[in-house]
Amino acid sequence: MNATKLYQYLEKDFITSKMGDEWAQYMDSVADFLSKNFKKRSMGLVCDFAKKINKVYTAVFPSRKVMQRILDDGAQDTMLFVHHPSIWDIRKAPEVFQQMDRELLKQFKDKRISIYNLHVPLDNFGEYSTSVNLAKALGIKPQKSFAPYFGSLCGVFGKTTSATIQDLRKKFQNVVGHKVSLYNYGDNKIKDRTVAVIAGGGNDVDMLEDIAKAGVNTFVTGITVKNKHSKKAHDFAEKHRINVLGGTHYSTERFACISMVNYFKKIGLPSEFVEDKPVIEDM
Repeated sequence: MNATKLYQYLEKDFITSKMGDEWAQYMDSVADFLSKNFKKRSMGLVCDFAKKINKVYTAVFPSRKVMQRILDDGAQDTMLFVHHPSIWDIRKAPEVFQQMDRELLKQFKDKRISIYNLHVPLDNFGEYSTSVNLAKALGIKPQKSFAPYFGSLCGVFGKTTSATIQDLRKKFQNVVGHKVSLYNYGDNKIKDRTVAVIAGGGNDVDMLEDIAKAGVNTFVTGITVKNKHSKKAHDFAEKHRINVLGGTHYSTERFACISMVNYFKKIGLPSEFVEDKPVIEDM
């Protein structure tokens, strides 16, 4: 497929004029690889390296592991689709987002492998969104969007078949394939079997205020570790008796990137998801 045609498909299907983002200002170390358009709005085409696209790889972050896996595959004239254009690692705080490896970027350029990013647009409520796909993976039926975020609505309220927070925790662990955190601030029974879901970094007071107003006592998200940054969110959740479940940034957002494989196949491009590793310290 002509690369420009593919970018136009993505633009039309995911990006609206109301959406914003701010990645480019933090990516000085790789600025010479970034497209002019990405430097202006921090979404869409990150690295314009290909004229045609024969295959798309999807991933949550453009980590060394992901980029090397694509190169080891012998890929050329392809695209890496990512949810984030930088790599999350809370262990390296305060610089929690690390930038792509320059040597690997040079190889991507030589092999004509473009990089395309949808952060806010993929968080927005819809068929391929991060929170909707996490909810579906947990057997939660999405019902209503919430949580304004850079011109999108990144959260979803949904119905679960789990009666208790412990039941949902077990299901969560089975779905992500590793332990999850539980901050048991509320009743063990899930009120009205309604759950709030925000994949990734939703443990924020603004998001929790929406959950409290809705009378929901169970919240599933990604990053839940107790630290200086999250203290207010934890205090709010405890005060309002909202149980908080966390499954890491990576593991809660991977389902949307897996879902995007189907999007690319529907428009006629072979696609596959590239696995990475969760940062357990997120919880």
